[in-house]
Amino acid sequence: MTQRPNDTRLSVPRDTENDYSLDAARIRRDFISRRTGADLTHTGSFSITPEITRGNVENFIGVAQVPVGLAGPLRIDGEHVNEDVYVPLATTEGTLVASYNRGMRILTEAGGVRTTIHERFMQRAPVFHFDDARGARDFAAWIDARTEDIRGAAEASSSIAKLSHIERYAVGPMLHLRFNYETGDAAGQNMAGKATYAACEWIAANHPGGARYTLSGAMDTDKKHSQLNVLHSRGARVIAEVRIPSALLRERVGASAETLFRARLNSFAGSVMAGSANNGMHAANALAALFIATGQDAANVAESHAAITYVRLEDDGETYYWSITLPSLIVATFGGGTGLPTQAECLDILSCRGPGKVGRFIEICAATVLAGEVSLAGAVVAGDWVDSHEKLGRNRGKR
Repeated sequence: MTQRPNDTRLSVPRDTENDYSLDAARIRRDFISRRTGADLTHTGSFSITPEITRGNVENFIGVAQVPVGLAGPLRIDGEHVNEDVYVPLATTEGTLVASYNRGMRILTEAGGVRTTIHERFMQRAPVFHFDDARGARDFAAWIDARTEDIRGAAEASSSIAKLSHIERYAVGPMLHLRFNYETGDAAGQNMAGKATYAACEWIAANHPGGARYTLSGAMDTDKKHSQLNVLHSRGARVIAEVRIPSALLRERVGASAETLFRARLNSFAGSVMAGSANNGMHAANALAALFIATGQDAANVAESHAAITYVRLEDDGETYYWSITLPSLIVATFGGGTGLPTQAECLDILSCRGPGKVGRFIEICAATVLAGEVSLAGAVVAGDWVDSHEKLGRNRGKR
């Protein structure tokens, strides 16, 4: 292991020749155990080889073992999946898997969830700087006239990224451009960044007098919720919907369609007052558990959990239409953490690993979110929400 000779601090040990080895991981565990007294027996117990984590983590010391539960079956009537699926959920929150399992049973008995993907783009949003607003306006016209050249420069950086369209937003002497890409089975943030950098360099080289730019002007909203994403989408815009007979709701959750509808009117008002990014129940629970199980970038839950719930009581008074729209679901079935062994196994449970599977995974995510909405809403309205957590959600550990 190496350390710079003039560094008086105790840096984390690294091996410049092979930092992804069992020995390197053990030396780092020993180092931090001596410093803190922490026992890393479980952190250091793993079945993977450290080498395969190259590109996913630095200064590897071991693994975080998160319990994985299985929920289902969940019947999905989608464009990429049309069958019953079982869903692995990685969580430390008691009652979560049980609740989703109940919701999946209700949706399946109602005939299944219908899923629809409207669009899927990943963005990078540079900002160009000018002396005044007219310079920015003239630049916008120049961009419009050379869209195909810009597309060629961007797409030359990647065999996968395809530039769909460029949005424009003028502010004072600046013009924000929001590049929208199709990114195949990858989530695409890095791919979009690389392609947009190539496009911006082409613009700077070819625009008369050059062009000053910052690669991200913050309108791409990486790892942050934004209203822009709700309106224009980021990642996938996907909708899951179901029609549930009131008799089934009474049997499974103890509340009728009419009761649930009245409760939803109240929660709509509360969501408006709170300024919530989601007027539903808890999309983040499903997505976080799915993301951890399947090797997604967990920080993307910040954007992906945004949702719009729409419900109505059908004319017969005995059928409850329930839909949830996820306008910025950012997922992948290729690249990132999806190839790590445990995560790959969970994707295999869903038949979602590898190229050509991202549409299927998007639809499963949306259907799972809807299952959780139905179950939790029923528990809140029927009054057994707190009791369920008391029975299943309390692991107080050793004292």
